[in-house]
Amino acid sequence: MDDFFQRVGTRATAPWPAGRRDLHIHILPTPSEAETLTAPYRGLAESPGLHTVPAEWIHVTVLHGEPMEQLTKEEVTGIGDRLTAALAAVEPFDLVLNPATPGTVALECAGHPGEPARRLWELAREAVRAETGDRWPLLPSAYYPHVSIAYAGAEAEQADRTALKIWLSDHVADPMTVRADALQLVAQWHDGAYIRWEQLRVIPIGPSDQQPGEC
Repeated sequence: MDDFFQRVGTRATAPWPAGRRDLHIHILPTPSEAETLTAPYRGLAESPGLHTVPAEWIHVTVLHGEPMEQLTKEEVTGIGDRLTAALAAVEPFDLVLNPATPGTVALECAGHPGEPARRLWELAREAVRAETGDRWPLLPSAYYPHVSIAYAGAEAEQADRTALKIWLSDHVADPMTVRADALQLVAQWHDGAYIRWEQLRVIPIGPSDQQPGEC
Protein backbone atom coordinates (compact mmCIF):
# COMPACT_ATOMS: atom_id res chain seq x y z
CA MET A 1 0.00 0.00 0.00
CA ASP A 2 0.98 3.66 -0.33
CA ASP A 3 1.40 6.21 2.46
CA PHE A 4 -1.87 8.17 2.54
CA PHE A 5 -0.41 11.07 4.50
CA GLN A 6 2.65 11.43 2.28
CA ARG A 7 0.42 11.32 -0.80
CA VAL A 8 -1.99 14.05 0.36
CA GLY A 9 0.87 16.15 1.69
CA THR A 10 2.77 16.28 -1.59
CA ARG A 11 0.12 15.93 -4.31
CA ALA A 12 0.37 18.43 -7.16
CA THR A 13 -3.23 19.61 -6.76
CA ALA A 14 -4.21 21.07 -3.38
CA PRO A 15 -1.52 19.52 -1.16
CA TRP A 16 -2.48 19.06 2.51
CA PRO A 17 0.65 19.13 4.70
CA ALA A 18 0.73 17.88 8.27
CA GLY A 19 -0.59 20.35 10.83
CA ARG A 20 -2.51 22.61 8.48
CA ARG A 21 -6.23 23.02 9.17
CA ASP A 22 -8.39 22.73 6.08
CA LEU A 23 -12.15 23.13 5.76
CA HIS A 24 -13.86 19.76 5.47
CA ILE A 25 -17.52 18.83 5.21
CA HIS A 26 -18.51 15.45 6.67
CA ILE A 27 -21.30 13.07 7.43
CA LEU A 28 -20.50 11.86 10.93
CA PRO A 29 -21.89 8.68 12.52
CA THR A 30 -23.23 8.85 16.04
CA PRO A 31 -20.85 7.60 18.76
CA SER A 32 -22.72 4.28 18.95
CA GLU A 33 -22.66 3.88 15.17
CA ALA A 34 -18.93 4.61 15.10
CA GLU A 35 -18.25 2.06 17.85
CA THR A 36 -20.24 -0.60 16.02
CA LEU A 37 -18.49 0.20 12.76
CA THR A 38 -14.95 0.00 14.13
CA ALA A 39 -15.37 -2.90 16.58
CA PRO A 40 -14.78 -5.73 14.05
CA TYR A 41 -11.45 -4.20 12.99
CA ARG A 42 -9.77 -3.64 16.35
CA GLY A 43 -7.45 -6.57 15.71
CA LEU A 44 -5.91 -4.64 12.85
CA ALA A 45 -4.34 -2.16 15.26
CA GLU A 46 -1.15 -4.22 15.30
CA SER A 47 -0.94 -4.63 11.51
CA PRO A 48 2.35 -3.25 10.15
CA GLY A 49 2.06 -0.04 8.18
CA LEU A 50 -1.51 0.78 9.22
CA HIS A 51 -2.96 3.45 11.50
CA THR A 52 -6.46 2.40 12.56
CA VAL A 53 -8.95 5.24 12.99
CA PRO A 54 -10.35 5.63 16.53
CA ALA A 55 -14.15 5.52 16.67
CA GLU A 56 -14.40 9.19 17.66
CA TRP A 57 -12.68 10.26 14.43
CA ILE A 58 -14.58 8.03 11.98
CA HIS A 59 -16.03 10.16 9.18
CA VAL A 60 -17.55 10.14 5.73
CA THR A 61 -15.89 13.00 3.86
CA VAL A 62 -18.22 14.90 1.56
CA LEU A 63 -15.81 17.67 0.55
CA HIS A 64 -12.26 18.85 1.25
CA GLY A 65 -12.00 22.61 0.84
CA GLU A 66 -9.28 25.19 1.21
CA PRO A 67 -7.00 26.02 4.15
CA MET A 68 -8.78 27.74 7.01
CA GLU A 69 -6.11 30.46 7.01
CA GLN A 70 -7.32 31.50 3.54
CA LEU A 71 -10.98 31.69 4.58
CA THR A 72 -12.58 34.64 6.34
CA LYS A 73 -15.13 34.15 9.10
CA GLU A 74 -17.71 35.69 6.80
CA GLU A 75 -16.96 33.13 4.10
CA VAL A 76 -17.26 30.21 6.51
CA THR A 77 -20.56 31.62 7.77
CA GLY A 78 -21.73 32.13 4.20
CA ILE A 79 -20.89 28.54 3.24
CA GLY A 80 -22.85 27.30 6.23
CA ASP A 81 -25.81 29.54 5.48
CA ARG A 82 -25.94 28.49 1.83
CA LEU A 83 -25.79 24.81 2.79
CA THR A 84 -28.49 25.30 5.40
CA ALA A 85 -30.82 26.72 2.78
CA ALA A 86 -29.98 24.06 0.19
CA LEU A 87 -30.24 21.09 2.56
CA ALA A 88 -33.69 22.13 3.79
CA ALA A 89 -35.06 20.72 0.53
CA VAL A 90 -33.11 17.44 0.74
CA GLU A 91 -34.43 14.28 2.39
CA PRO A 92 -32.28 12.52 5.03
CA PHE A 93 -31.32 8.99 4.04
CA ASP A 94 -29.70 5.82 5.32
CA LEU A 95 -26.13 5.29 4.12
CA VAL A 96 -25.13 1.62 4.17
CA LEU A 97 -21.39 1.00 4.66
CA ASN A 98 -20.07 -2.31 3.41
CA PRO A 99 -17.37 -4.38 5.15
CA ALA A 100 -13.86 -3.00 4.66
CA THR A 101 -11.63 -3.91 1.73
CA PRO A 102 -7.98 -2.91 1.11
CA GLY A 103 -7.60 0.10 -1.15
CA THR A 104 -4.46 1.81 -2.41
CA VAL A 105 -3.90 3.95 0.72
CA ALA A 106 -6.53 2.76 3.23
CA LEU A 107 -8.96 0.08 4.32
CA GLU A 108 -12.28 1.42 3.03
CA CYS A 109 -15.93 0.67 3.69
CA ALA A 110 -17.69 1.67 0.48
CA GLY A 111 -21.14 3.17 0.94
CA HIS A 112 -24.43 3.12 -0.93
CA PRO A 113 -26.73 4.50 -2.25
CA GLY A 114 -24.35 6.77 -4.10
CA GLU A 115 -26.83 9.16 -5.72
CA PRO A 116 -28.11 10.99 -2.60
CA ALA A 117 -24.57 11.14 -1.21
CA ARG A 118 -23.33 12.66 -4.48
CA ARG A 119 -26.12 15.22 -4.25
CA LEU A 120 -24.70 16.36 -0.90
CA TRP A 121 -21.26 16.62 -2.51
CA GLU A 122 -22.70 18.70 -5.36
CA LEU A 123 -24.50 21.06 -2.97
CA ALA A 124 -21.38 21.42 -0.83
CA ARG A 125 -19.29 22.30 -3.89
CA GLU A 126 -21.90 24.85 -5.00
CA ALA A 127 -21.96 26.49 -1.57
CA VAL A 128 -18.17 26.75 -1.31
CA ARG A 129 -17.77 27.98 -4.89
CA ALA A 130 -20.44 30.63 -4.37
CA GLU A 131 -18.47 32.07 -1.45
CA THR A 132 -14.86 31.56 -2.56
CA GLY A 133 -14.89 31.21 -6.35
CA ASP A 134 -12.22 29.04 -7.96
CA ARG A 135 -9.24 30.11 -5.88
CA TRP A 136 -8.69 26.59 -4.45
CA PRO A 137 -9.36 23.14 -5.97
CA LEU A 138 -12.18 21.26 -4.26
CA LEU A 139 -11.63 17.58 -3.56
CA PRO A 140 -12.62 15.00 -4.54
CA SER A 141 -13.26 15.82 -8.20
CA ALA A 142 -15.55 12.77 -8.46
CA TYR A 143 -17.41 11.32 -5.52
CA TYR A 144 -18.32 8.02 -3.95
CA PRO A 145 -19.24 7.73 -0.23
CA HIS A 146 -16.91 5.70 1.97
CA VAL A 147 -15.36 5.43 5.42
CA SER A 148 -11.67 4.71 5.98
CA ILE A 149 -11.16 2.25 8.84
CA ALA A 150 -7.36 2.49 8.71
CA TYR A 151 -4.83 4.54 6.75
CA ALA A 152 -1.47 3.39 5.49
CA GLY A 153 1.28 5.52 7.01
CA ALA A 154 5.04 5.99 6.90
CA GLU A 155 5.69 2.23 6.87
CA ALA A 156 3.01 1.59 4.25
CA GLU A 157 5.21 -0.83 2.33
CA GLN A 158 4.79 -3.25 5.25
CA ALA A 159 1.01 -3.32 4.81
CA ASP A 160 0.65 -6.58 2.89
CA ARG A 161 -2.60 -6.54 0.91
CA THR A 162 -2.79 -10.32 0.70
CA ALA A 163 -2.30 -10.70 4.46
CA LEU A 164 -4.98 -8.07 5.04
CA LYS A 165 -7.41 -9.89 2.76
CA ILE A 166 -6.78 -13.12 4.65
CA TRP A 167 -7.37 -11.37 7.99
CA LEU A 168 -10.58 -9.78 6.72
CA SER A 169 -11.81 -13.13 5.42
CA ASP A 170 -11.47 -14.57 8.94
CA HIS A 171 -13.24 -11.72 10.75
CA VAL A 172 -16.91 -11.22 10.00
CA ALA A 173 -18.18 -7.64 9.70
CA ASP A 174 -21.77 -6.91 8.72
CA PRO A 175 -22.86 -3.91 6.64
CA MET A 176 -23.44 -0.89 8.88
CA THR A 177 -26.15 1.73 8.41
CA VAL A 178 -25.46 5.38 9.24
CA ARG A 179 -28.26 7.94 9.19
CA ALA A 180 -27.30 10.89 6.98
CA ASP A 181 -29.39 13.62 8.60
CA ALA A 182 -26.77 16.36 9.00
CA LEU A 183 -23.56 17.68 7.51
CA GLN A 184 -20.76 19.01 9.68
CA LEU A 185 -18.34 21.77 8.79
CA VAL A 186 -15.00 21.14 10.51
CA ALA A 187 -11.46 22.51 10.54
CA GLN A 188 -9.41 19.34 9.98
CA TRP A 189 -5.72 18.48 10.19
CA HIS A 190 -3.45 15.43 10.30
CA ASP A 191 -0.10 14.69 11.92
CA GLY A 192 1.16 12.10 9.45
CA ALA A 193 -0.56 9.26 11.28
CA TYR A 194 -4.00 10.39 12.47
CA ILE A 195 -6.71 12.83 11.44
CA ARG A 196 -8.40 15.22 13.89
CA TRP A 197 -10.77 18.17 13.57
CA GLU A 198 -12.53 21.02 15.33
CA GLN A 199 -16.28 21.24 14.78
CA LEU A 200 -17.45 24.52 13.24
CA ARG A 201 -21.13 24.00 12.46
CA VAL A 202 -23.79 21.28 12.26
CA ILE A 203 -26.24 21.66 9.37
CA PRO A 204 -29.43 19.55 9.40
CA ILE A 205 -30.50 17.72 6.27
CA GLY A 206 -34.22 18.13 5.71
CA PRO A 207 -36.85 20.65 6.84
CA SER A 208 -35.83 22.97 9.65
CA ASP A 209 -38.25 21.34 12.11
CA GLN A 210 -36.48 17.99 11.67
CA GLN A 211 -33.73 17.47 14.23
CA PRO A 212 -30.42 15.83 13.24
CA GLY A 213 -29.28 12.73 15.09
CA GLU A 214 -26.69 12.78 17.85
CA CYS A 215 -23.27 13.84 16.60
